[in-house]
Amino acid sequence: MSPEIIFALSLILRMAIAAAFVVSASVITERSGPVIGALVATLPISAGPSYVFLALDHDAGFIAQGALASLPVNAATIFLGLTYATLAQRHSLLVSAGAAVAVWLGLASLVRLFHWSLLAGIAANVVTFAVCVPLLERYRHVRMPLITRRWYDIPLRAALVATLVATVVTTSNWVGPTVSGIIALFPIVFTSLMLILHPRIGGAPTAAVIANGAWGLMGFGLAIAVLHVAALRLGSASALSLALFTCISWNLGLWWQGRRKRVRL
Repeated sequence: MSPEIIFALSLILRMAIAAAFVVSASVITERSGPVIGALVATLPISAGPSYVFLALDHDAGFIAQGALASLPVNAATIFLGLTYATLAQRHSLLVSAGAAVAVWLGLASLVRLFHWSLLAGIAANVVTFAVCVPLLERYRHVRMPLITRRWYDIPLRAALVATLVATVVTTSNWVGPTVSGIIALFPIVFTSLMLILHPRIGGAPTAAVIANGAWGLMGFGLAIAVLHVAALRLGSASALSLALFTCISWNLGLWWQGRRKRVRL
């Protein structure tokens, strides 16, 4: 086969794998309520496959530099969540999700203008979480109503994440590690949850899922920092494994802590 056909088949396979991860996670989110759903949604089910595919095409230095750019973008995702959760209480999907994505795009564009160090990226996350998490607290405790899935749900989610993976893979050589790291962290899972859940169950319950995701995004930011530090020292494969372990361990810890609080009550 020609190199073009091999690349096309490889790209389609990568898109399909990533889409399967996101669709599975979003279905679990719908059935588990806002707390467990948020913990699942903040696992690296979108960015993870993107970084794995980047690692197949680039060296560890590329991955380390991409992670360095992804770290402050994680803070932008928190602001996306706060914007949506605030507006969704009284406004339509178009206004709430549109404004949230616009905020993310604006902040991501600002991130691209600066040369970030690891310390600066961590500081951006710490300050952002300190400001946004208390503001999101009021939106977390909403009962999740019964959800009836429609025929276009799974194709929509699959199309969103497949498009993201295709964009990251095909443009990485051209845009470089910084922009690739920013694109890889586009909040596909949060955005798909907004698009699917808001028209069906309303803004407040959907906002509860997003608001509960703030604590999970803390662990996601820590995982990105681990990926950056470990990539050059241990190689891409080990660094990605450590980052995944960090994220899963953090979310399991949050689940255990929440379970202990419920038992005490």
